Amino acid sequence: MKSLLQEVLKENQIESNKIVNSTVEKLTDNAKIYELSKSIKNLKSQILQIFTMHRDREEFRESYITIPNANVKKEYNFTFDLSKYPSIFIKEIKNIETVGLQFDTEKSCIHGIPTQANTIQIEIVFFNKNDENLQEDIKIIPFIVNADPKDLWLNKPSPKDSRFAKEDQATFKSTFLDKKIVVASKRGRSHAHEGTFRDDDFLVKNLPGDWAVVAVADGAGSARFARAGSQFATEFIVKSFDDESLLNKLSDAVAVYFSKEKEKNLVQESDIIIEDPNDSENSSTSNSSSDEKIKSKSLIINSLYHNVKNLHSGLSQLATEEGALIKDFHTTLIFTLVKKFNFGYVILSFGVGDCPINVLDKENSSVKLLNFLDVGESSGATRFITMPDIFSKPDMVERFKINCFNDFSKLFLMTDGIYDPKFVVESKLENLETWKNFLRDLNGENEDQTQVDFVDDSDIENQLSAWMDFWSKGNHDDRTLAVIY
Repeated sequence: MKSLLQEVLKENQIESNKIVNSTVEKLTDNAKIYELSKSIKNLKSQILQIFTMHRDREEFRESYITIPNANVKKEYNFTFDLSKYPSIFIKEIKNIETVGLQFDTEKSCIHGIPTQANTIQIEIVFFNKNDENLQEDIKIIPFIVNADPKDLWLNKPSPKDSRFAKEDQATFKSTFLDKKIVVASKRGRSHAHEGTFRDDDFLVKNLPGDWAVVAVADGAGSARFARAGSQFATEFIVKSFDDESLLNKLSDAVAVYFSKEKEKNLVQESDIIIEDPNDSENSSTSNSSSDEKIKSKSLIINSLYHNVKNLHSGLSQLATEEGALIKDFHTTLIFTLVKKFNFGYVILSFGVGDCPINVLDKENSSVKLLNFLDVGESSGATRFITMPDIFSKPDMVERFKINCFNDFSKLFLMTDGIYDPKFVVESKLENLETWKNFLRDLNGENEDQTQVDFVDDSDIENQLSAWMDFWSKGNHDDRTLAVIY
């Protein structure tokens, strides 16, 4: 209390002397002054509280707070860190409802799934919890909701009155021998954005003699009639195997080829001579070799080769009829001709281009690539069935594969619209961990949580088509995937 008296005297310019000091000492225990001093301290405390309350409010209003951007169609959650401002309470946030978000006052949290892209100014309505009047103030912060990249792409229908018009997407499901097959083919975003055609195609058919065939083709985007090339290629090659006599010969040759598999190594491709189907003097019967395995494999590969060569001739004739060049119909082609024998599933396969064929064993513990892939660092590395030079290349025979499996869980044929984003490089096509990731992806472990259900498969073709809408930056080509399961 003495210090209070001295402070009052100083404020009133009363200088210290003997009388003043004596008076102060006598008033130190004065009851009236004691009561007044308590009142003064209380008033100062109230003033300080008011000051602190307003200062905290100003500090929060002027503070730099960054709120992360949201993305359309993706779950968003942001909680304000108010540990530095314990007296501040956020009552509401205005304007976030315009982009489909909500504010949880108890958790001080913005949450929800944004419905539209926009840049807005959000208004944070807050007050100081120590303010008996709960006076509200507003803090304004910019907030951005990014667009879904998919929404930036247009989806223009292809012109139905154009030459060689085809559907923008197609699906198929059926039995395949004693298994099932599902196929989906979808126009890529780049084509949809421009309103051009799907260049991929496929065809599946059950054949005589318990054989079945599936063909997939990817028309070159730079070719004027690529869409027709891929369709012609799949239809021609499938029809060429719809020949009971040919299939019976193949069945006999396959039985011979695998009859002593455990006793003798199978024939290598280098032992096989590709024969010109137009050369009557050079046929499999003129092969002087007495080795039955070489003869049987030669018959199998040459039978497939003849049909592929005839396909090339058919494409050349189509180009002539259309007054076009054969390169206008550039297309890749892969196919598998499959039959179940008493010793296992025999898969005869062929490929030209960059579309893979893969098989997973019954336990999903191993994977095998069943075709020769034309891949490289340059775009010119891709080859097409329309290129005459592939038939004169020494590696032509390597394009034909003969495999037998006791059983398998899934057999895949895909175009590069699937291969490029999901496998990236050829080496990953025989990497088991990459395939396990791919299977998990198909099972719904993906950004869109889209599942292809191979067990409850009543709607599997539509599920596969929906799954193929996945987003992959820079990969907007047509997508086709066939799965035998």
